[in-house]
Amino acid sequence: MNNQITYSPAYTIVPTYECFNRCDYCNFRKDIGSDFTLSISDAKDILLGLSNQEISEILILSGEVALNSPQRDEWFSRILKICELALSLGFLPHGNVGILKYSEMEQLKEVNVSLGLMLEQITPKLLETVHKNAPSKVPELRIQQLELAGKLQIPFTTGLLLGIGETEAEREESLNAIAEIQQRWGHIQEVILQPHSQGTQQNYHNPNFSLSELPRIVATARKILPDTITIQVPPNLITQPNILLECLDAGARDLGGISPIDEVNPDYIHPTAQFLAKIIEPAGWKLIPRLPIYPQYYSWLSSSLQQKVKAKEKVLRTLSQSNQVLH
Repeated sequence: MNNQITYSPAYTIVPTYECFNRCDYCNFRKDIGSDFTLSISDAKDILLGLSNQEISEILILSGEVALNSPQRDEWFSRILKICELALSLGFLPHGNVGILKYSEMEQLKEVNVSLGLMLEQITPKLLETVHKNAPSKVPELRIQQLELAGKLQIPFTTGLLLGIGETEAEREESLNAIAEIQQRWGHIQEVILQPHSQGTQQNYHNPNFSLSELPRIVATARKILPDTITIQVPPNLITQPNILLECLDAGARDLGGISPIDEVNPDYIHPTAQFLAKIIEPAGWKLIPRLPIYPQYYSWLSSSLQQKVKAKEKVLRTLSQSNQVLH
């Protein structure tokens, strides 16, 4: 039995919270025109402040700008520059910025070691409820993005959002869609199973997803998804340690990016790696840090990105061998 549970020592940079989507459950977005944008100089200051910390991943997480918006080019240019800046300072960017054009995804491939986009759910009925004001949440668009990433050989993270009005059968349909795409392209590193958790900014008033259901869904996902996909669960949203352990027993093997703030769910503080180790290691699991790209995908990167990845890999290996737990 593989007893290793991984996590990514990470920090999140948000180019802008402004987003043209209005998902009812969102606790992240700000209205367009709110001027919640990050300058390149401020991004540099943030990254320089992280230089003495053992952080590998810089998650570039952004609100979305419409594809035909006159602000699109400026928005995308800022994201590219932040990725380039992070790379220049020795970090590994992982971009999750919404729906992308093919040409934009091509450019991000050169300055990110991996990308991500939540599939959420593929049932179209959510376009009448929680996604009724969210143009980029059309299921066909999300599926198309996963396909484009596969064609471009981009290591990718996707996932399901649980408890937003979908049925059990619809969850399985979404998992099967991911499995089919993985069979074609083999580029999906991880699938996140994220329980909906109430936040202070959202307009969605349904109760939290029942955590007691999560281990069963993890087990179902493990049966449906190819073994090449790692199942990830977010530990800050699993507030009951026994359920976290049950999720690991059911097949989850990754705890995602551990950073000071979960920008998507800011009401739920990330536990430290040390705290998580105290929960899982007495049960026989070993918590180890990882990079935002899995080793089987290194050859998909440009030579310059491969060099940066291998440099970071040496740092993580040294720390793991000396039994230090990163946070």
